[in-house]
Order: sequence, then structure tokens, then C-alpha cells
Amino acid sequence: MNAMNAGSTQPVIDIRDLTVTFTGSRKPVHAVNGVDLAVGKGEVLALLGESGSGKSVTLRTLLRLHPEKRTRISGQVLAAGEDVMALSGRALADFRGRRVSMIFQEPLLALDPVYTVGQQIAESVRRHEKVSGAAAKARALALLQQVRIPSPERRLEAFPHQMSGGMRQRAMIALALACNPEILLADEPTTALDATVQIQILLLLRDLQRELGLSVILVTHDIGVAVEVADRIAVMYAGRIVESGPVRDVIRAPKHPYTQGLLASRAHDAMDGARLDAIPGAPPDLAALPPGCAFAPRCSRADDGCTLQQPGLATVGPGHEARCLRIA
Repeated sequence: MNAMNAGSTQPVIDIRDLTVTFTGSRKPVHAVNGVDLAVGKGEVLALLGESGSGKSVTLRTLLRLHPEKRTRISGQVLAAGEDVMALSGRALADFRGRRVSMIFQEPLLALDPVYTVGQQIAESVRRHEKVSGAAAKARALALLQQVRIPSPERRLEAFPHQMSGGMRQRAMIALALACNPEILLADEPTTALDATVQIQILLLLRDLQRELGLSVILVTHDIGVAVEVADRIAVMYAGRIVESGPVRDVIRAPKHPYTQGLLASRAHDAMDGARLDAIPGAPPDLAALPPGCAFAPRCSRADDGCTLQQPGLATVGPGHEARCLRIA
């Protein structure tokens, strides 16, 4: 089990041996393969990795957002004191938004285009808190003020397409916070934004997390984003956690070759005009995973043993683990 902050006791999120398989295609797609994660109260965990590594699938499983007929899920998922896999019907609807809420990657698609931003926030408030329309509207206005949207009274009556990308993402954050959840899930919340707005959104998320004491899982492929807001990093590859630990330890002393490759390929660290040190090859086919380490075909340190044996997690420091047979 991955370590939490030193002050944490009972985790707010406790995922054990999570496996998610999609069955709608010709071959089953093994998107998540035995993930263990624990997040303490007030802690921020960043899930880091390339596209297709299983980050967003893991995140969406916490809200049971996958189509039930085409998804097989096994393992234990506990969040905010609830057994997520046991919830159904009204209990699941009450859980979403009230206990655990989510910021989606593209707010223009996540927000309903035919209702104003204020109507959508107020609807969420009324659904979970049973207050009057006037009280819900007042709460919506207060939330827009909290996420620092300029002229919040005017934006309350705006439709999503009438707002900039940064304002839409702020409105999405306000909607996610509408019912005071304990857990906030953020799926690549800054991907579609320019660099200046990205920084503003990250600072806002960090301030709100500290102010409200939220437990957060942040999905990102950007190491800089993870360093800015997270307490711990969990690096995913082919549906498995290959390394996890405190941000400082993972960034300063990465142990898994994949984590080392991600850090080495950052443009931030490259000399002007120099070629980036990219990871060779491509991620594996999740419908035909190899029996051994999934990263072995791309790893310069791999030998025959790596292709035959699935490595377990090894402790490499306090709260720091990595899944590699070649760790010294």
C-alpha cells in the first residue's frame, strides 16, 4: 500500500488491487491492472504518465462513470467512507458531487450548452442540499466569486460558449465545489489552456485545496503541474503504478526507468537547440500485454528476465516504491 502523509491515519481514498477491463472491442482491453492507492485527508496525489497509461480510467472508476455493460471492475474502492463498488441507484447519485466531485478535462464539453453557468451550479446545489432557488443562486454567485471569476454577477447568466477557456475551467471548478465535497478529482484540468492561464488555474486549485482541506487526485502528463500542486506522485504505465512517493523524492531520485525517461524528456531541462532525450518506442497494446514488465521493450536496462517476470513493488526509501527488477 502506498504511503500517505505522515500525519494521516485512515485514508480518505483507499484503492486496493483495482482492475478495470473494457470488453466492447474484439479483444478485452486491460486498462488498469492491480492498482493500489491511498490518499489521506487534505493530501494531493498526482497520477503521472503518458496517454493510455490508465490514469483517467482509475479516476473515473472512483465515480463509477464507465459504461456498466462493457466494463469489468474488480478490487476494492473506498472513498469518503463509502464502498464505491457497492453503491447503486439513488445512493450512487447522492455520492457523486456530494462526497466526491470531478473537474473534467474539457469544460466546454462537460458543461451543458443550453443552460447558463449559474443555472447549472444552482441545479447541483438544489439536487444535494434541498434549498430554495434563490438560495441556490446566491450560492452559485458565491462560488463564482470564490474561484475568482471577474464580474461574477454577469457570468452567472452567461452560457459556456460565451466564456473564455480559463473562465469555463473556473466555472467547472465552481460546479465541482458546489456541494462541499470531501474529495476532488481533477482530470488534466489545464491541458486545453495556454501557459499563463494554466498557472492561474493551478494556483487557484492549490489555494482552494488548502482553504477547504480537500483530498485531491490530479491526473496529468505534465511533471511541472505535479510538482506545483502535489504532495505525492504515482507514476502509471500500462495500467500499473510503477513508482510512487513524495514529490521531492521521485523528482530528485527517480528509480524506475520510465520515470527517469519522463524526467529526461522535459523541454524545460533541455539546452537550446538540443534534441530531447525521448523515450523510444510506444506504449504497449492494452489488449495484448506482455507477460513480464510492460516497459521492457522500451527500456535500455532490460534483460531476458524482465520479459518473463512481472516485477513487484520494492521499497526504495521512506514512502517511496518502484516496480523494477533492476533497482540497485
